[in-house]
Amino acid sequence: MKPLEGLIVLEFCQFLAGPSAGLKLADLGARVIKIERPVKGEACRQLSIKDLFVDDSSLLFHTINRNKESFAADLKNPEDLILVKKLIAHADIMTHNFRPGVMDKIGLTFDDALNINPKIIYGTITGYGDKGPWANKPGQDLLLQSLSGLSWLSGQKSHGPVPFGLAVADLMCGNHFVQGILAALLKRAKTGKGVLVEVSLLESILDVQFEAITSYLNDGGNQPERGDVKGSAHAFLSAPYGVYQTLEGYISLAMGDLLFIGSFLGLDLKKYADKHLWFSQRDEIRELLSKRLLTQTADYWLNVLQKEGVWCGKVLNYEELDNESFVKELQLKQTVKNEAGKTLITTRSPIQLDGEILTSPKAAPKVGEHNLHIQEQFLN
Repeated sequence: MKPLEGLIVLEFCQFLAGPSAGLKLADLGARVIKIERPVKGEACRQLSIKDLFVDDSSLLFHTINRNKESFAADLKNPEDLILVKKLIAHADIMTHNFRPGVMDKIGLTFDDALNINPKIIYGTITGYGDKGPWANKPGQDLLLQSLSGLSWLSGQKSHGPVPFGLAVADLMCGNHFVQGILAALLKRAKTGKGVLVEVSLLESILDVQFEAITSYLNDGGNQPERGDVKGSAHAFLSAPYGVYQTLEGYISLAMGDLLFIGSFLGLDLKKYADKHLWFSQRDEIRELLSKRLLTQTADYWLNVLQKEGVWCGKVLNYEELDNESFVKELQLKQTVKNEAGKTLITTRSPIQLDGEILTSPKAAPKVGEHNLHIQEQFLN
């Protein structure tokens, strides 16, 4: 039995942050019902990655909304709104990421929901909180990466700001949302009362950077300074930390004793015996390492370094990753199937409970696919 089995989640969310949280709750056993507008459904159904679609919905939508049900309802239609309120009466959790004020107009605020269901856990995601001049600005991942300082932490100094290659603000906010909801479930168990859970993309993306921001705040206001050698990987860490090109392929070197590593690379690095130089002279040191590592292949250097306990690894692309034995051994992929019998290969929950890997064969639903079943169960 999965830990959240028996709990009903009504998801009014769209795009990434909220639905990614719903996916995690579903993987943990909750019954997640997406409340979508009729016909077109949630907006993410038309937001594609690489122009890939499955059953008229984007592949992106499918990756985030597997293992859920869909109930189509027009929240501006009084009759549909009555049905939605009846569902709220049966729910344990409801989530939304509308801009501040939208639920006030609809009549589905936290207080409204409490009047329907005094034990409801009500979760909201905003871009920048619900107060102040930023409250109604669009909460989009790249915009949050840009204003939060995150884009000054990756890449080389001379390359200017470098955004992260994933929707990291959305996805981390989804993780924080799940943490808040799980904590709210515990609080409700103690008090018997409904709980309001609030997170924002801004607060999440700042929390992700707690180490870097704390360093800035306690270092006289000095900005993070990235290295300017190809493969620079961290603005705050010393050499040898980074990614290096070899004669064939790339390797990464993590934290380690520079002189110890140099001895196995055939480099005399005694002039850098003072460990403070490993940071202040890191570009110079990394240039020396780069030239040496270019003389042999990645496999050669890994064979030399790994047997000495050096923290290093090969830099894989997705094809190489997929061919690694651990992908099969750890069952890192799963196949899901929709009602029409079409299949899709995707990732699974990273959580195991009592040795059980959390998987589900259920693909993302079509718009309103479960209206009849839900009406028969809850609304008659």
